[in-house]
Amino acid sequence: MKVMCSVNPGHCTLIKYIFLLLIIIHLGLNTAESVWPLPQIVIPSPERYQLKPQSFSFGYRRNLDTKHSCSVLDAAFKRYFSILFPGYTYGNDTLQLSENEVFTLTISLDHHDCQGYPNQDSSERYKLSVFAGQASLNAETVWGSLRASTGLETFSQLVYQDDFGSYYVNKTEIEDYPQFNYRGILLDTSRHYLPVQAILKTLDAMAYSKFNVFHWHLVDDPSFPYQSQKFPDLSNKGAFHPVTHIYTQSDVRRVISYARMRGIRVLPEFDSPGHTKSWGKGQSELLTSCYRGGTPSGTFGPVNPTLPSTYQFMASLLKEVASVFPDPYIHLGGDEVDFSCWRSNPYIRAFMRKMGFGLDFSKLEAFYIEKIVNITSVLRKTSIVWQDVFDYHERRKFLSVVEVWKQGCYLCEVRRVVKAGLRVILASPWYLDQPGPTHNWARYYNVWPLAFKGTEKQKSLVIGGEVCLWGEYVDATNLSPRLWPRASAAAERLWSNERQTSCVERAFPRLQEFRCKLLRRGIQAEPLYVGHCKHEYQSG
Repeated sequence: MKVMCSVNPGHCTLIKYIFLLLIIIHLGLNTAESVWPLPQIVIPSPERYQLKPQSFSFGYRRNLDTKHSCSVLDAAFKRYFSILFPGYTYGNDTLQLSENEVFTLTISLDHHDCQGYPNQDSSERYKLSVFAGQASLNAETVWGSLRASTGLETFSQLVYQDDFGSYYVNKTEIEDYPQFNYRGILLDTSRHYLPVQAILKTLDAMAYSKFNVFHWHLVDDPSFPYQSQKFPDLSNKGAFHPVTHIYTQSDVRRVISYARMRGIRVLPEFDSPGHTKSWGKGQSELLTSCYRGGTPSGTFGPVNPTLPSTYQFMASLLKEVASVFPDPYIHLGGDEVDFSCWRSNPYIRAFMRKMGFGLDFSKLEAFYIEKIVNITSVLRKTSIVWQDVFDYHERRKFLSVVEVWKQGCYLCEVRRVVKAGLRVILASPWYLDQPGPTHNWARYYNVWPLAFKGTEKQKSLVIGGEVCLWGEYVDATNLSPRLWPRASAAAERLWSNERQTSCVERAFPRLQEFRCKLLRRGIQAEPLYVGHCKHEYQSG
């Protein structure tokens, strides 16, 4: 049965919607069409096979098994066995079963890359076939096998229980790959400190929803929780508390390792020259001294871009950051720089005259950003900046990736950036830090990142999008419910085929079911509407 939507994406007729819901209620969401985000190609079947925890196993295709082991997949096997069969332990065979009761999921990889880290070029394409007594999962890389709703995650969503507690999976053929390579979640750990455990729980939920980049907005005006080995006073004096509210090097390594095991990149952001008040507490003469009436006012503004010591410090700090974070990208910020303090400082104005900038302080910011980008280039890191850097600066050839965040006609901005030949990450429509009714998930679902006039080459420069959860009103108490399941709506938009996922009414029951899966896996996701889940959220 096929339910068609109207030409306007996201609107089905009421009759078709009710008819679809009746069919779903009658048959249940126990097919591949219930997977979230929706795979690119799905061939479902009503034929089903019973699974028993005591006779289910994961395995490698022979060429992998004999030559190499894969720690990433070995750990994933244990993790997903617990997801498939709660209460059972992987590898504990308690029953002797006949050969026709054994079920094996066999993994094969085209490229053995188990020892590395996921990156922007990691393939996530995979094929999954489920048939009698076995399933086969083929991927180009380990990250295709692992990523949420690809490979193991997809298979985990295909398994269901009947009313008597027996486990089943339907015969299924899936070919899948992402629409966009960059699918991020930003967490802000400066405005409110987030305990490491809360970050790890978010990484779990990201994997279930197919996000693959954790954008860690580590520091900002309120606090500097990152504990630097070279500059310990940055956190000693700039964090909310120098012991309880910091991220040690061990904490950072733990987050990176945990993310890697789930196929997630960790992208650090050290935003400057603005948003740096906390930096100045532990690094003297870094910030600009503001003046009033010709004398220092005792307050400080953005980083002082006129001093050689500024760039010596930034080069040393970024060198450390580059060694700690393995991802080839680093986010340099560059947004919302307040020029008033620079304007008040006579030494800044004298430097401006010397450089021929006149009174155009955006040129001073461009001067600073270009130097910082050059530092990161020497460190063999690719820089990402917020759209302000693109908007205010005439010299753009030194830029690589621009993140569009401002409201308004964000697709107009996307078009401007790609016409300049630069890559784009879209964040504007996916700001979730403000509270809102859960049913407004449709607002985040009905986003079309490529709906602008441009060539195919220009549209290929849109590398993905990002859900941003800024920390003014978010800490560990409300982090999960504010993110999930609204962020999952953006996840499907960034992964799935637009034409197959253009109808909100068809998506609703699948997202409702996925939200129940999140609850069963310990993610405190908000309800979408009236109803219940077979397995409600259990705290503790």
